[in-house]
Amino acid sequence: MSRPTFGGGDLPAVFPDWSPYQDLESAARAYLRDPEVALEALGGVLRGASVLGFTLERFVNEVNGVWQEVAVCDGSRLILWHGEDIPPDDGPAGSMTSSLRVVPVSTVTEVGCRRRLTRTPSGGVRVDSIDVYLLLSSLDEGVPADEVVGSPRHDALRFGKTFDDGGAGQIARLEEFARLVASVLGRPTL
Repeated sequence: MSRPTFGGGDLPAVFPDWSPYQDLESAARAYLRDPEVALEALGGVLRGASVLGFTLERFVNEVNGVWQEVAVCDGSRLILWHGEDIPPDDGPAGSMTSSLRVVPVSTVTEVGCRRRLTRTPSGGVRVDSIDVYLLLSSLDEGVPADEVVGSPRHDALRFGKTFDDGGAGQIARLEEFARLVASVLGRPTL
């Protein structure tokens, strides 16, 4: 099964595994549909800074096509790139958005990680999924005013992997990313 892509090629319905790649460029080239776009945007901000950790996400939805995300931590910043196909009615065929967000690690107030565990037939434990959130001190701008009850809601970055969508390697890498961000909270910036 394949789906059309930005650029006219075919996109496999099952994406390659990026988790064996320890460097961002190799992982992005193995996993993202548009690695050049992502790496150019990220490189403009990183400018030689060390990438201490990263996580990647990609999926296909029926409305917009391909959605891609990269989150990078350099010790003092989270650099987030997001690319998404534009629906056919919103622009010329093959159009996509590319956006970049830089968040100082100092604005992360909380790191949360929830793992779903299952027992294997042999009695061992396997992590089936992981959900990670990074709560930010900034306020969520996406909440309509008529839905706000009580205090405003803080912005959060959310990441998730499952055994079926990413496998054990990507689950482990996402957990590693969450631990990295948690380990730099409250430390002086580099």
